[in-house]
Amino acid sequence: MKDTRVSSIGERALISILSEIFKAPDGKEKGQEGILIGAGSDDCAVLDLKGEDCLVVTTDMLHRTTDFPKEMTPWQMGWMSAAVNFSDIAAMGAEPTGLIMAIGMPLDTEITFVEALAKGMQACAEFCGTAIIGGDLDTHAELTITGTALGKVKKSQLLLRRGARPGDLVCVTGYTGSAGAALEALQLKKSVTETVLKALFEPIPRIKEARQMAESGAVTSMIDTSDGLAMSLYDLARQSHVGFRIREDSLPILREVREFASNPDKLRELALYTGGDFELLLTIDPQKMKKVQNICNLTVIGECTMYEAGIVLESPECKLTTIAQRGYQQLKAETIDGSS
Repeated sequence: MKDTRVSSIGERALISILSEIFKAPDGKEKGQEGILIGAGSDDCAVLDLKGEDCLVVTTDMLHRTTDFPKEMTPWQMGWMSAAVNFSDIAAMGAEPTGLIMAIGMPLDTEITFVEALAKGMQACAEFCGTAIIGGDLDTHAELTITGTALGKVKKSQLLLRRGARPGDLVCVTGYTGSAGAALEALQLKKSVTETVLKALFEPIPRIKEARQMAESGAVTSMIDTSDGLAMSLYDLARQSHVGFRIREDSLPILREVREFASNPDKLRELALYTGGDFELLLTIDPQKMKKVQNICNLTVIGECTMYEAGIVLESPECKLTTIAQRGYQQLKAETIDGSS
């Protein structure tokens, strides 16, 4: 008998099924008019504000046992709970306008724990230029936190997963594989630097960088890399209908992560297939690269190609191999560890 459980198909396949249910027969989302982008196709839903601006909305759920390593402090759990939402807002090029947090917790939770959790949430919100504007509290068998973030952006500056074209440059902010290395180090009880641990425990939503990217007019598509670089490439490819050629020797990897990896295969695994980095993966019109190259720590890692060419990794020896479509998926039984 065919396996029809959630774990057999994974998160993205389930999202596709639900997205079809939430759409009317003519392809438009059910409900009121003014929905520019609905369920499933991007990092956020997008609502028309009837002027030059639009509202972007996203939600994320985190659980104590699957999303928070036991070494994390309550403050760091709060920070991460907010950061995962703000990272989605950043991926749309939007400015955050508020965060709503719903917290379910066991009845025996210490008040000091909840206070530290809330302070971490608020610190992240303040870092992103906004605040916690409401929420809900309830009892639950394990700590469960659901955030809903709101943001605003001009329609002309809205950045989507679709829009990349063959010939565009592929870039990533910051570094890749850092959070994955931190998580593996914790699991293997190996030591890593504070810089690497912070990449996992206190991810930085790239709000300021994303806003500048959106204002530049140079970016053709964008997504965050919370589910891993490889999975994010496939998400962009699917929506933009392009392929990618990624240069292995151009992947930005911290020196500490290179030292942690025991061999080139392990380094490649960390860089491509582990999640939790919350960086931005974006495609840029090569004629406009000068507009964005000094905005932040931005690395060109490859080029967009024709869709039929697939998603490939070019080794330093110019050998091409297909990048697998795998990474962090919350609803997959064989999940690769990372953050939502």
